[in-house]
Amino acid sequence: MRGHREVAGRFVALRQYRVVLFGVGGPIDLEFAREIAVDSAIAMACGLEGMRVDEAMVEEASDRAVAAFAPDAYAHMIETLCGGDPHTMSRVECRVRAMMGNLDVFQLRPEIDGLLRRLHGRGVPLGIVANQSAAARERLQRAGIGDMFAYQGLSALTGLRKPDPRAFKAVAEALGVEPSACIMVGDRIDNDIAPAKALGMAAIQFRSGRHRRQRPRSPAEEPDAVVTDVRELEEAILALLG
Repeated sequence: MRGHREVAGRFVALRQYRVVLFGVGGPIDLEFAREIAVDSAIAMACGLEGMRVDEAMVEEASDRAVAAFAPDAYAHMIETLCGGDPHTMSRVECRVRAMMGNLDVFQLRPEIDGLLRRLHGRGVPLGIVANQSAAARERLQRAGIGDMFAYQGLSALTGLRKPDPRAFKAVAEALGVEPSACIMVGDRIDNDIAPAKALGMAAIQFRSGRHRRQRPRSPAEEPDAVVTDVRELEEAILALLG
């Protein structure tokens, strides 16, 4: 891990990290059901436009969007499947929005609530920086974890969307610390890891879901740790906290 030295076979933090920030999609919300629903809606919307789109084509479009670091993976997928035709793309996007509506498919990642409670119990301030609707606040509360976050920086409430550095600075400021005292946990290199590292935060990439294959484009985007489950995440966080 970067920002550490190894002592007697274990990692010891060289910085004083005090706060842990989380994205919602990926680390907290599995998003599996949502991704399946959106992929199905895109395929169906394309079908209604007379295009034959199968699962393999949708998966290939998804991989291309991730590889391109597209800010909006769904829009990029639609553009690929529609061959870039703006009129068809617009109609497909409208159909997808109508199909999805206010679909609530929040899936709490197994064991993440236990980790949050343990961190909260240790007195570690927790915050959220996420591109999410205001409904995410109720979903977190319904899952029994909302009260553990001292600040919920949801884009619908703050008007700031990742990777805008102001979204990260706002959470740090609200929690009374400098960005360099924060650990960011997210699933995307472009939206989570890169902007966090640019501000001097530590960053943990939780490889999960659509963006699991995303890799750093430069050494500056290298995460301090890469994890694939909650156990590994807890180990990485505790090592950074020292």
